[in-house]
Amino acid sequence: MTFTLRTSSILKFLLLLFLGSAFSFLYAQENLQAEVDSYLTGLPFNSFKIQLPDFPDRTYNIKNFGAVGDGHTMNTAAFKKAIDACSDAGGGKVVVPAGLWLTGPIELKSNVNFHVERGAFILFSPDHNDYPIIKMPHGGFVVASPIYGSDLENIAITGTGILDGNGTTWRPLKKSKVNESLWRKFVSSGGVVSDDGSMWWPSEAARDGLKKLEELRKTKKEITAEDLLPLRDAFRPKMVSLQYCKRVLIEGVTIQNSPSFGFNPNFCEDMVVRDLKINNEYWAQNGDGIDIGSSKNVLLYKCTVTAGDDGICMKASPVKNSGEAVLQNVVIADCVVYHAHGGFVTGSNTNGGMHNIYVHNCDFVGTDVGLRFKSSRGRGGLVDNIYIKNIFMKDIVNETILFNTYYESSGNNGKVYPVTDRTPVFKNIFIDSIFCDGARQAASVVGLPEMPIQNIHISNSYILAGKGFETEYAKGITLKNVEIVPAKGPVFNLNQTWDILLDKIMYPPGAAGFMYLSGKDTKSISIENTDLSKLNTPFNYSGGADKNAVIIK
Repeated sequence: MTFTLRTSSILKFLLLLFLGSAFSFLYAQENLQAEVDSYLTGLPFNSFKIQLPDFPDRTYNIKNFGAVGDGHTMNTAAFKKAIDACSDAGGGKVVVPAGLWLTGPIELKSNVNFHVERGAFILFSPDHNDYPIIKMPHGGFVVASPIYGSDLENIAITGTGILDGNGTTWRPLKKSKVNESLWRKFVSSGGVVSDDGSMWWPSEAARDGLKKLEELRKTKKEITAEDLLPLRDAFRPKMVSLQYCKRVLIEGVTIQNSPSFGFNPNFCEDMVVRDLKINNEYWAQNGDGIDIGSSKNVLLYKCTVTAGDDGICMKASPVKNSGEAVLQNVVIADCVVYHAHGGFVTGSNTNGGMHNIYVHNCDFVGTDVGLRFKSSRGRGGLVDNIYIKNIFMKDIVNETILFNTYYESSGNNGKVYPVTDRTPVFKNIFIDSIFCDGARQAASVVGLPEMPIQNIHISNSYILAGKGFETEYAKGITLKNVEIVPAKGPVFNLNQTWDILLDKIMYPPGAAGFMYLSGKDTKSISIENTDLSKLNTPFNYSGGADKNAVIIK
């Protein structure tokens, strides 16, 4: 009788424990969905919904599949067995507990929540022989990423653990980016240095691989994975690469030391990225933080990024016969970007088109540029309906706001080229409540002679910078209730710029003039509700600018 009662009590306890765990999971899931829904309401464009992934309440601990977290046992097979077992059973959670887990690439599968617990450190192998050349379902050959998946649905990477890509074994290093002691450390570790001593590569294959690939293409019609293996070091993989995936959740984990980009989803749909932390060294070559490529219905919030290249970047590679922008319906909120080439970035490849992006309540600290829009002839497309609000910046190295359609080219040679579907078009961009304490320049807006930057609206903002607001080949620019405080030079320097409205512009009393105007096409500059009486010479004209270009109301 006593045994029966005790057994009954244990069964009741276990049942309550199970029900409590299930209830807790459902409650957390409902809370997260409510939080996601709140970020997708009140958008400046048509709202959209994102359905979170949902997983069966089954757990697969990698230790039960032979994994050993001692830092030197290879666990590639154990990770695969756990993920396969979870997926084959219909899905659930693959748990990586506390430990130092050495492994090769990890391939995700549908219906799997890859959960990295606190104290878990996944260290990807420094031996590049552990990274096979794989054929992508929608493209060519690539080196397998440390974590990757393609054509998946209902997937997640969650937890508070760390993923380390051992990127220093892959990346080249520019001497100009580091101090002398760090440079000597890399050079003494092996590898090769360029003839002029400005660049280090971890191997000769890393240095010569791309050149040898071009030579191979000239002599061989079809290139195989075996052909590429000797060149593998040159094809640095993305740290976490997802292709053509739906219903994706990335939450809580830290990605660091990536071979190239940190997190790079492409052609994904219904994706939430929450509290992702990217930690790449400032000198990490091409070490972008988060690059969202050609995806739809994306929410990225409460993320923290330190990167060797762009921080949070939008990319748009084209899809044949898509008929619409390949990157659209993206919301970015409550994020912090520390060192990066840009805080929020679009480009450089914009040729697939970008539409309906909303960025708000973000902090950029010490980034090279704050808001960076970049493209060039041959890799451009239409970027429009971009809304940016409540961005707070400190100590920006270069421009607070930058539009550059000569990215990685020699710049404006005065020649007008034909407009094609690869001509970069930036228009209908709305920037409100931008506050910057310290930058080299307030803004630089540079378009093409055949395609100016157009319809940019900036309002309710304050920028303290070394130089003011400069434009070249721009039209339809509106600034309203904006204060620009340049340390030297005029507040505005407009070249080949027309149809401009400046309404209620504030500037320091000792400004070296309000506006310099140049270029024969500079005209229709309207100034309203702005006091210019304290400036002896508010306007200076040169380079054929019409003396009647300015209209004061």
